[in-house]
Amino acid sequence: MSFGPSLANAKTAPVRVLVVDDSAIIRGLITRALEGDSDIKVVGSAGNGELAIDILKRVPADVVVLDIEMPVMDGLTAIPRLKSIDPAVQIVMASTLTQKNAEISLKAMALGATDYVAKPSSRELATPGDFQRELIEKAKTLAALARKNGVRETPPDAAGRVARFTPPPAEKKKVALRPHPVPRPDIIAIGSSTGGPQALFQVIKAMGSGLAQPVVITQHMPPAFTTILADHISKQCGVTCVESADGDILQPGRYYLAPGDYHLLLVKKTEGVAVRLTKDAQENFCRPAVDPMLRSLVAVYGNRVLAVILTGMGQDGWKGCEAVVQSGGGVIAQDEATSVVWGMPGAVATAGICSAVLPLPEIGPTVKQVAARGKP
Repeated sequence: MSFGPSLANAKTAPVRVLVVDDSAIIRGLITRALEGDSDIKVVGSAGNGELAIDILKRVPADVVVLDIEMPVMDGLTAIPRLKSIDPAVQIVMASTLTQKNAEISLKAMALGATDYVAKPSSRELATPGDFQRELIEKAKTLAALARKNGVRETPPDAAGRVARFTPPPAEKKKVALRPHPVPRPDIIAIGSSTGGPQALFQVIKAMGSGLAQPVVITQHMPPAFTTILADHISKQCGVTCVESADGDILQPGRYYLAPGDYHLLLVKKTEGVAVRLTKDAQENFCRPAVDPMLRSLVAVYGNRVLAVILTGMGQDGWKGCEAVVQSGGGVIAQDEATSVVWGMPGAVATAGICSAVLPLPEIGPTVKQVAARGKP
């Protein structure tokens, strides 16, 4: 079984993953889930952070799947020490869906973890499904990032040979910009995924609370995590951000975050524009997803939509942004250099539908300017 694009070829070694969890059963199930893809090899297994550090000193890995709560040394404590051994290694936090674990996972990303996965029950882990697909996709994508950011070698084999990870250079796609629409937007929409929380903090802090427009956000996150993220956005950015509830009437200057496992759509009502939450089928393997949110905005606001696509793997948001542009709205994407993963923003940037592709520090100020007077 193989999921997603292959990173392995005659000149590259398989994706190397270190699995860290205090439950031997969970470690075994995660290992089998990962090695269900022929391009992935689990190179080590540890029951706590201290053992993981010892393994990483001896065995190179591209990705560490790291549990939060463990004896001896927990995941949060282990992150900076793992990164000190290999700054390029990518860490994925694996935790059950509780608000406590969501809070810790956000702290973990501030300490250097790249992403997170919601750990299902042992019964669900034993059955291939969404968790296996998500874990394999993240392992492969983040392994490519690790190999891009550092020298990845294996120890010499018995013959003294060293296998270097040298994936062929990715084809560079051209970014073609289109003129920015003239109308001032009536709604601002942001889509993000891997690396998104930290990017959102920076963009929203620059946008501030004085906008004349409401802002709707879809960040790929599971339930419980979005509750904590909305609270962190409010506190860190000095704005009012809420985890959206069905029926919320949009207010200028407020930020509305799609709750985990629900698509956030907008509909017209007599009292204003309202949030409609649905459990419609996943799109791009995601719920919430950016595409349905953007389609609903076009239906309500026409050409007065500004869409912003930040760092994230996959292509969610591409088709929705096409609808925004076809209606006369505008699209801004994060550039490759400042994106953790240039999947989502890269898809719209190379489709020729963006009016600007910007480094992360420039996005918030540009959105604020466009929100104030239309064309920058």
